Amino acid sequence: MKYVELNSGDQMPLLGLGTWQLRGEKCTKSVKEALDIGYNHIDTADGYDNHQAVGRGIKKANIDRKELFITSKIKPENLHYDDIKADAERFLDELEIEYLDLLLIHWPNKKIPLKESLKALKEVKAEGLAHNIGVSNFTINHLKDAIKIYPDLITVNQVEFHPSLYQKDLLDFCQENGIILTAYSPLARGEVFQNDIIKTLADKYEKSASKLALKWLIEKDVVAIPKASSREHLESNFDLFDWELPAEAKEKMDALNEDNRIIDPSWAEFDY
Repeated sequence: MKYVELNSGDQMPLLGLGTWQLRGEKCTKSVKEALDIGYNHIDTADGYDNHQAVGRGIKKANIDRKELFITSKIKPENLHYDDIKADAERFLDELEIEYLDLLLIHWPNKKIPLKESLKALKEVKAEGLAHNIGVSNFTINHLKDAIKIYPDLITVNQVEFHPSLYQKDLLDFCQENGIILTAYSPLARGEVFQNDIIKTLADKYEKSASKLALKWLIEKDVVAIPKASSREHLESNFDLFDWELPAEAKEKMDALNEDNRIIDPSWAEFDY
């Protein structure tokens, strides 16, 4: 495993297991198998309705808590001060852990003052319930607002990011401001397997399309959290750390952006 350093000084694994749409025993089994393989970063959210299943997988793997990096996210409708404080406690109970490594605002919500939300999150961090605070689906303007309120609080911005949605301006802004970018849907919901350029590169360099897409991310110090439920896919995605992305592949994948946003809820504030 390789890591990036958060502005808190904590180390965040560059690869994690995304658990969106994983529930029940399937989720528990995937989490345990991932941890058995060598993953140490698990990403979940209140909105995924799988905290208990993730917690059971962590417990079954029987790994020292200090070796793990666990992220969860607060629903956009729960961003009032009291809701955040209550949710942080509830998340820990559901996951059966003593602290989160990272707690995120899942989506911006203009109906709830950001200052109120960040005040609660700052207190959650001070109380040791979450070691790091971040956001998800924030634009550059959202991030600027957050930085004005608490300059050093936001450590991570988790967004959709893959070769056909190469948000370079957002990545540059995050890196200039000490914020790590995490890529969800890093395989574009399977679309990377259909991309002719990536398929050609995969054949040429004898690496799968998924490996090339994930390697493209982590070589930019972008954290990748692909979802996988089978051991085969978990092992394949994990095979990223003993080879380098060929320069030709990087150059060609850098040029694939089509602003192809796959996750685009009607209520999201992307235009802000």
